[in-house]
Amino acid sequence: MRMRRKSRLDERLAECDRHLLYVEGGEFYKKTNEEKLNILDLVSVFGNSADVYLDLGCGRGNFTLQAAKNYPERNFIGVEKISNVIIEGAERAKAENPDNCMFLNCFVENLVYHLPQSSIKGIYLNFSCPYPKKTYTNRRLTYPRYLDLYKYLLKDDGEIRLKTDSEEFFEYSVDTLKSNGFEITYATTDLHSSPYSVENIETDYEKNFLKQGKKIFMLIAKIK
Repeated sequence: MRMRRKSRLDERLAECDRHLLYVEGGEFYKKTNEEKLNILDLVSVFGNSADVYLDLGCGRGNFTLQAAKNYPERNFIGVEKISNVIIEGAERAKAENPDNCMFLNCFVENLVYHLPQSSIKGIYLNFSCPYPKKTYTNRRLTYPRYLDLYKYLLKDDGEIRLKTDSEEFFEYSVDTLKSNGFEITYATTDLHSSPYSVENIETDYEKNFLKQGKKIFMLIAKIK
Protein backbone atom coordinates (compact mmCIF):
# COMPACT_ATOMS: atom_id res chain seq x y z
CA MET A 1 0.00 0.00 0.00
CA ARG A 2 1.37 3.40 -0.97
CA MET A 3 1.88 5.78 1.94
CA ARG A 4 -0.44 8.78 1.90
CA ARG A 5 1.43 12.04 1.32
CA LYS A 6 1.75 13.93 4.58
CA SER A 7 -0.05 17.24 4.87
CA ARG A 8 2.00 20.38 4.15
CA LEU A 9 4.96 18.17 3.28
CA ASP A 10 6.85 20.71 1.17
CA GLU A 11 6.41 23.43 3.77
CA ARG A 12 7.43 21.12 6.59
CA LEU A 13 10.57 20.07 4.72
CA ALA A 14 11.49 23.71 4.21
CA GLU A 15 10.98 24.37 7.94
CA CYS A 16 13.52 21.75 9.05
CA ASP A 17 16.24 24.39 8.84
CA ARG A 18 19.85 23.26 9.23
CA HIS A 19 19.06 19.62 9.99
CA LEU A 20 17.78 18.87 6.49
CA LEU A 21 20.75 19.64 4.27
CA TYR A 22 19.10 19.09 0.89
CA VAL A 23 15.77 18.09 -0.64
CA GLU A 24 16.10 16.49 -4.06
CA GLY A 25 13.03 17.48 -6.04
CA GLY A 26 12.02 16.46 -9.55
CA GLU A 27 13.80 19.46 -11.02
CA PHE A 28 17.12 17.87 -10.03
CA TYR A 29 17.02 15.60 -13.07
CA LYS A 30 16.48 18.52 -15.42
CA LYS A 31 19.83 20.02 -14.44
CA THR A 32 23.23 19.49 -16.05
CA ASN A 33 25.85 17.61 -14.04
CA GLU A 34 27.52 20.91 -13.24
CA GLU A 35 24.25 22.42 -12.04
CA LYS A 36 23.60 19.39 -9.84
CA LEU A 37 26.80 19.94 -7.88
CA ASN A 38 26.07 20.97 -4.31
CA ILE A 39 29.17 19.79 -2.47
CA LEU A 40 28.71 20.33 1.25
CA ASP A 41 31.43 21.76 3.46
CA LEU A 42 31.07 19.21 6.25
CA VAL A 43 33.20 21.18 8.71
CA SER A 44 30.85 24.13 8.29
CA VAL A 45 27.77 21.90 8.44
CA PHE A 46 28.72 20.37 11.79
CA GLY A 47 30.94 23.12 13.17
CA ASN A 48 33.79 20.68 13.73
CA SER A 49 36.13 18.29 11.90
CA ALA A 50 34.98 15.08 13.62
CA ASP A 51 34.48 11.90 11.60
CA VAL A 52 31.28 11.71 9.54
CA TYR A 53 29.14 8.56 9.21
CA LEU A 54 26.33 7.90 6.73
CA ASP A 55 23.15 5.95 7.43
CA LEU A 56 21.94 4.99 3.94
CA GLY A 57 18.22 4.35 3.54
CA CYS A 58 17.68 5.79 7.00
CA GLY A 59 13.88 5.76 6.79
CA ARG A 60 12.38 7.73 9.69
CA GLY A 61 15.85 8.37 11.09
CA ASN A 62 15.56 6.54 14.41
CA PHE A 63 18.91 4.78 14.02
CA THR A 64 20.63 7.98 12.87
CA LEU A 65 19.35 9.98 15.82
CA GLN A 66 20.17 7.26 18.35
CA ALA A 67 23.68 6.81 16.95
CA ALA A 68 24.23 10.56 17.27
CA LYS A 69 23.19 10.36 20.94
CA ASN A 70 25.37 7.31 21.63
CA TYR A 71 28.43 8.79 19.92
CA PRO A 72 28.44 12.57 20.49
CA GLU A 73 32.05 12.71 19.31
CA ARG A 74 30.98 11.62 15.81
CA ASN A 75 28.85 13.26 13.13
CA PHE A 76 25.98 11.47 11.37
CA ILE A 77 24.02 12.04 8.17
CA GLY A 78 20.87 10.03 7.48
CA VAL A 79 20.15 9.60 3.77
CA GLU A 80 16.65 8.75 2.54
CA LYS A 81 15.11 9.20 -0.91
CA ILE A 82 11.47 9.36 0.21
CA SER A 83 10.51 12.83 1.46
CA ASN A 84 7.34 11.49 3.06
CA VAL A 85 9.48 9.29 5.31
CA ILE A 86 12.55 11.39 6.09
CA ILE A 87 10.41 14.27 7.30
CA GLU A 88 9.86 12.45 10.60
CA GLY A 89 13.57 12.21 11.36
CA ALA A 90 14.29 15.73 10.17
CA GLU A 91 11.52 17.18 12.34
CA ARG A 92 12.74 15.24 15.36
CA ALA A 93 16.25 16.55 14.73
CA LYS A 94 14.92 20.10 14.53
CA ALA A 95 13.03 19.64 17.81
CA GLU A 96 15.90 17.96 19.67
CA ASN A 97 18.54 20.12 17.93
CA PRO A 98 21.59 17.80 18.02
CA ASP A 99 24.70 19.39 16.52
CA ASN A 100 25.96 16.06 15.18
CA CYS A 101 22.90 14.74 13.31
CA MET A 102 21.75 15.90 9.87
CA PHE A 103 19.67 14.49 7.01
CA LEU A 104 19.86 14.40 3.23
CA ASN A 105 16.72 13.76 1.16
CA CYS A 106 18.20 12.26 -1.99
CA PHE A 107 18.91 9.02 -3.85
CA VAL A 108 22.07 7.24 -2.71
CA GLU A 109 23.56 7.32 -6.21
CA ASN A 110 23.40 11.13 -6.15
CA LEU A 111 25.59 11.52 -3.06
CA VAL A 112 28.49 12.19 -5.41
CA TYR A 113 26.89 15.60 -6.06
CA HIS A 114 26.67 16.46 -2.36
CA LEU A 115 29.60 14.95 -0.46
CA PRO A 116 33.35 15.49 -0.91
CA GLN A 117 35.59 12.64 -1.98
CA SER A 118 37.25 10.72 0.87
CA SER A 119 35.18 12.53 3.49
CA ILE A 120 33.27 9.68 5.16
CA LYS A 121 34.54 7.47 7.99
CA GLY A 122 31.75 4.90 7.96
CA ILE A 123 28.67 3.80 6.05
CA TYR A 124 25.76 1.95 7.66
CA LEU A 125 23.58 -0.29 5.49
CA ASN A 126 20.82 -1.30 7.89
CA PHE A 127 18.28 -3.72 6.42
CA SER A 128 18.55 -2.36 2.90
CA CYS A 129 15.94 -3.78 0.53
CA PRO A 130 17.34 -7.16 -0.64
CA TYR A 131 15.53 -7.02 -3.99
CA PRO A 132 15.24 -10.83 -4.24
CA LYS A 133 14.22 -10.83 -7.90
CA LYS A 134 17.33 -11.23 -10.05
CA THR A 135 16.06 -8.62 -12.51
CA TYR A 136 16.34 -6.06 -9.70
CA THR A 137 19.84 -7.02 -8.56
CA ASN A 138 21.26 -3.72 -9.80
CA ARG A 139 19.12 -1.90 -7.22
CA ARG A 140 20.82 -3.57 -4.28
CA LEU A 141 22.95 -1.17 -2.26
CA THR A 142 25.87 -3.60 -2.49
CA TYR A 143 25.73 -3.80 -6.29
CA PRO A 144 29.12 -2.87 -7.83
CA ARG A 145 28.10 0.62 -8.96
CA TYR A 146 27.18 1.50 -5.38
CA LEU A 147 30.40 0.01 -4.07
CA ASP A 148 32.33 2.25 -6.47
CA LEU A 149 30.49 5.21 -4.96
CA TYR A 150 31.37 4.10 -1.42
CA LYS A 151 35.04 3.79 -2.37
CA TYR A 152 34.87 7.35 -3.67
CA LEU A 153 33.29 8.69 -0.48
CA LEU A 154 35.14 6.66 2.17
CA LYS A 155 38.40 7.66 3.79
CA ASP A 156 41.27 5.19 3.42
CA ASP A 157 40.49 3.71 6.85
CA GLY A 158 36.71 3.94 6.40
CA GLU A 159 34.37 0.99 6.73
CA ILE A 160 30.96 -0.34 5.78
CA ARG A 161 28.70 -1.97 8.37
CA LEU A 162 25.83 -4.01 7.01
CA LYS A 163 22.92 -5.68 8.82
CA THR A 164 20.21 -7.78 7.20
CA ASP A 165 17.76 -10.56 7.92
CA SER A 166 18.23 -11.96 4.39
CA GLU A 167 20.80 -14.73 4.10
CA GLU A 168 20.75 -14.51 0.31
CA PHE A 169 21.42 -10.75 0.37
CA PHE A 170 24.12 -11.23 2.99
CA GLU A 171 25.96 -13.84 0.90
CA TYR A 172 25.57 -11.73 -2.23
CA SER A 173 27.02 -8.72 -0.39
CA VAL A 174 30.00 -10.70 0.91
CA ASP A 175 30.78 -11.82 -2.65
CA THR A 176 30.38 -8.42 -4.28
CA LEU A 177 32.39 -6.64 -1.60
CA LYS A 178 35.26 -9.09 -1.96
CA SER A 179 35.12 -8.83 -5.75
CA ASN A 180 35.13 -5.04 -5.76
CA GLY A 181 38.08 -3.97 -3.66
CA PHE A 182 36.84 -4.57 -0.11
CA GLU A 183 38.07 -6.84 2.65
CA ILE A 184 35.57 -8.44 5.05
CA THR A 185 37.08 -7.81 8.48
CA TYR A 186 34.20 -9.34 10.44
CA ALA A 187 31.09 -11.33 9.64
CA THR A 188 28.49 -13.16 11.70
CA THR A 189 25.28 -15.01 10.93
CA ASP A 190 23.90 -14.19 14.39
CA LEU A 191 24.65 -10.63 15.46
CA HIS A 192 22.83 -10.92 18.76
CA SER A 193 25.05 -13.81 19.86
CA SER A 194 28.23 -11.98 18.83
CA PRO A 195 30.48 -9.54 20.72
CA TYR A 196 29.03 -6.70 18.63
CA SER A 197 25.60 -7.15 20.22
CA VAL A 198 26.74 -4.93 23.11
CA GLU A 199 27.21 -1.84 20.93
CA ASN A 200 24.44 -2.68 18.48
CA ILE A 201 21.67 -0.12 17.97
CA GLU A 202 18.48 -1.94 17.02
CA THR A 203 16.42 -0.53 14.16
CA ASP A 204 12.63 -0.77 13.96
CA TYR A 205 12.94 -3.50 11.31
CA GLU A 206 15.40 -5.37 13.48
CA LYS A 207 13.09 -5.39 16.48
CA ASN A 208 10.31 -6.86 14.36
CA PHE A 209 12.59 -9.51 12.86
CA LEU A 210 13.80 -10.53 16.30
CA LYS A 211 10.21 -10.93 17.49
CA GLN A 212 9.72 -13.29 14.56
CA GLY A 213 12.70 -15.34 15.73
CA LYS A 214 14.91 -14.37 12.80
CA LYS A 215 18.69 -14.25 13.02
CA ILE A 216 20.42 -11.01 12.06
CA PHE A 217 23.40 -11.18 9.70
CA MET A 218 26.11 -8.56 10.04
CA LEU A 219 29.43 -7.73 8.42
CA ILE A 220 32.14 -5.09 8.50
CA ALA A 221 34.13 -4.33 5.36
CA LYS A 222 37.07 -2.03 4.63
CA ILE A 223 38.76 -0.92 1.43
CA LYS A 224 41.79 -3.08 0.67
